[in-house]
Amino acid sequence: MYGAAVEKPSRSTLAKLAAGNLPKPLSILHMLPLVSATQPRSVRNSGSPLPAAPATQLALPGRDCFTGGVKLPYKIATLLYCFNERDDVLLLERAQAPNRGLWSPPGGKLHTEAGESPYACACREAREEINLDLTPRDLHLTGLVSEHGFEGHAHWLMFLFEVKPKLKTLPAIHREGRFEFFPRAALATLKLPQTDRESIWPWFWQHRGGFFAAHCHCHPDGRNEWTLEQSSVSKSKP
Repeated sequence: MYGAAVEKPSRSTLAKLAAGNLPKPLSILHMLPLVSATQPRSVRNSGSPLPAAPATQLALPGRDCFTGGVKLPYKIATLLYCFNERDDVLLLERAQAPNRGLWSPPGGKLHTEAGESPYACACREAREEINLDLTPRDLHLTGLVSEHGFEGHAHWLMFLFEVKPKLKTLPAIHREGRFEFFPRAALATLKLPQTDRESIWPWFWQHRGGFFAAHCHCHPDGRNEWTLEQSSVSKSKP
């Protein structure tokens, strides 16, 4: 504990404490000797003293996940990677922010206030956006991606689900945008979100049938710094 040093409690205070007659706001914690906040202690590692550092300096330079005092909301979403019988992927040209005008998989945010699970969210979004009734058994969790400070507005945690049943028809136009099937090679010519093009799509294809976890630190100048945190490649891809 850090704070200003306090005086040793008097005999009368100690007597009241023993008798249980101290006022409610006062407890034994108020009488513990504290170390001055202006003189932080050193921590020891292998016998070498290290000066205590502010929270914003605890992570490695360029990789810290702190906002420097700026509070941003943390949003959780699911994305649905759907395929037809030809293994073309279903994408949505989004009419709503974020990523308006860009092609990305359908999906949406968790109802966190209702305690909704990522699998339940994915099934709900499939029903609402592509009129597809799914159960959690119809989903394979391929990726878990966190984005720090996306567009400077929020942090995101995204669950990337591949939908096992193959789609037989193109979903109708939705308020979120219009749908289209694309072969894998066509994605190189589409307008995609920057983070999708940089790493999410390449890692999705690499880990299809397996699993990966990744973190992206989005910098104010537009740079994205990626870390692949877990990788399990399937020997037999879908």
